[in-house]
Amino acid sequence: MDSLLRHMVDMTGHRDHTMLDISVVSAVQELSGAAQTRVLAITTVCGQRFVRSRACIRAGGVACPEEPQDSSPGEPIAAFPELAWSLDHHASRAEGVGSDGLRRLWLPIWFGDKASACLEITHAQGFNADTVHMVSGIVSVYRNFQNLLDYSERDSLTGLLNRKTFDDQLARMLHAGDAETLLPGQPERRHHGLEEKQWLAVVDVDHFKLVNDRFGHLYGDEVLILIANLLQSSFRAQDRVFRFGGEEFVVLLRSTTLENARRIIDRFRSNVESHEFPQVGQVTVSVGFTSIRATDSPVVTLGHADQALYFAKANGRNRACHYDELVAGGLLQTIATNDTAEFF
Repeated sequence: MDSLLRHMVDMTGHRDHTMLDISVVSAVQELSGAAQTRVLAITTVCGQRFVRSRACIRAGGVACPEEPQDSSPGEPIAAFPELAWSLDHHASRAEGVGSDGLRRLWLPIWFGDKASACLEITHAQGFNADTVHMVSGIVSVYRNFQNLLDYSERDSLTGLLNRKTFDDQLARMLHAGDAETLLPGQPERRHHGLEEKQWLAVVDVDHFKLVNDRFGHLYGDEVLILIANLLQSSFRAQDRVFRFGGEEFVVLLRSTTLENARRIIDRFRSNVESHEFPQVGQVTVSVGFTSIRATDSPVVTLGHADQALYFAKANGRNRACHYDELVAGGLLQTIATNDTAEFF
């Protein structure tokens, strides 16, 4: 009982999704004697569900977050037939035996009729009723606290992550001391061929004031909601999308090359351009993006993306501009800043 209470105190003491994931897998691993415990993210891409590990701990090991090593959304749900069944039937749990002969227990984390995460427990001997009851209770606490964190981290209009959450995540990336390391505990990755980096993109809706003036704020809000939907569908599952304020949005692109970043960003820009916005018609966006360097402060990183954005808006709008290319081409001058400056 003391151990369970200690883990509950630890879980509810966090204000960060990643650390909450680590806490729940640590608690379940210790209390159930599992061989492995994971938090699985469940995403839907083009109507197909995928599963990837978000946090993991193995017997005798230390819990750590797991970041995707490539741009794929994960394993198809078909690789987890029992889990797929539980999701289709809105079940609270499912059990099965893997190809390794170990038993697995899946506990989807339901928020209403949607489950975007699942706890997976692997055990050699299976699960008795007391263990399942205890773990189900831990999952309930985890679900409720995830819901509270979501409420505090989300923009009320669009449902995207908010400005405070962006500040926290960018600071963590830079504080890690390695711009290729997003979260503590992430294993080192060695890249071959083109260099992969992290990227920050600032998005601004072109002529948004005219939309509000001509059609009213209700239609302006609808445009922002639809832009948010296009952001979520255009970027990858491992990228992070934020509403920065007003008609501005920010995207953190994880581990990709310049050409991939450009392609992903321009796909979004094109999706907005070709979308028919009710009553309003066509809307376009301008984007400025830059690579994230561990040696730069958050203010400098945002400033570089902001300079590229303003160049895009001053030179035709409806385009995406890369800061380093603009500087290299003599189209932008590097501006000295101090760490207390505000660019937004």
